Amino acid sequence: MRHTPTGGAGPSGTASSGPTDRKPMSIGRVLGVLREEFPEVTISKIRFLESEGLVEPQRTPSGYRKFTAADVERLANVLRMQRDHYLPLKVIKEHLDALARGEQVQLPAPAAPPRDLVEGVPELDEERPTAARIGRAELLAATGVDEAVLADWEAYGLIAAHQDGEYDIEAVGVAKLVAELGRFGLEPRHLRAVKAAAEREAGLVEQVVAPLRRHRNPQTRAHAEATARELATLSVRLHAALLQSALRVRLP
Repeated sequence: MRHTPTGGAGPSGTASSGPTDRKPMSIGRVLGVLREEFPEVTISKIRFLESEGLVEPQRTPSGYRKFTAADVERLANVLRMQRDHYLPLKVIKEHLDALARGEQVQLPAPAAPPRDLVEGVPELDEERPTAARIGRAELLAATGVDEAVLADWEAYGLIAAHQDGEYDIEAVGVAKLVAELGRFGLEPRHLRAVKAAAEREAGLVEQVVAPLRRHRNPQTRAHAEATARELATLSVRLHAALLQSALRVRLP
């Protein structure tokens, strides 16, 4: 069943700012529209929200997603409720479905901003709610594994929860990749070296962006996040190139 528009204003009382044309959009264009308000959103995040039933885009005969303006506004509302109210996806879905049925549903008041934005001094080790967190049940549902398998991955440090028990959205991708590698006989213990290499690369990125993240100017801190993402992308590309080069030597 396709979702219907929920009105001209988002759940936080903000007016809808989605595209006004009625032509269906590709996921890439949807990403561009959403990033105007949510710079951190990714295509993986949109796909995850689709997998959780938060949005149901149409599909072309060749399988490409096509999003309507109502789909984009619904995604924006989901991201707002995560950002402003820190609600789990299950609650957000129930809220939006109730609005689609014409029911009046009250959301909790927006949460207070993180302390570093109030005082101007970021706390790098402070655990903060973010729009890119999911609960344990959501992670299990998204990856299709059971508690025992997830516990095994956690024991080897491949996946880790925050102190509040929630996981970064990237945990879904990590879990799916670990499961795929398992099909070839690679067990979690075999992947510890990969995890250690990623930790070392993260340390290098942190050295570069740490001075920017400590800056009092919010724009400078935002630039730090963009720089970190770019460095991470370059690091992944370098890793892939080096791996391919090594394989050519070992498997001529």
